[in-house]
Amino acid sequence: MNKSKIKKIQRIRRHKRIRSKISGSAKIPRLSVFKSNTGMYLQLIDDEKGKTLVSAYSKEIKNKKEKKVVTGNELGKLIAGKALKKKIKKVIFDRGGYKYHGRVKAVADGAKEGGLEF
Repeated sequence: MNKSKIKKIQRIRRHKRIRSKISGSAKIPRLSVFKSNTGMYLQLIDDEKGKTLVSAYSKEIKNKKEKKVVTGNELGKLIAGKALKKKIKKVIFDRGGYKYHGRVKAVADGAKEGGLEF
């Protein structure tokens, strides 16, 4: 197996371990993070009903020449603004099996700055 497959398997294992412990509801949804090489996706999910309440995608942010960490921070602020419009203030942070640094940490910081509570 090459390195990239091993890393992906490790991330999936971490994510399964995290998801076994956390779950979102309508009052306190789960803030799910998915990152790819080209962008990031954030969702606020009600796991009881299996529905996405709010979502944000990095292409919604107009500054395409920004660094990925800066885009992550702005994306966190964007989803926080959308969540506050739907009267959601408290969330459970699901880092998706990724390590809590770089873009993932920037998203969390941006969401906190935008008014969400973890």
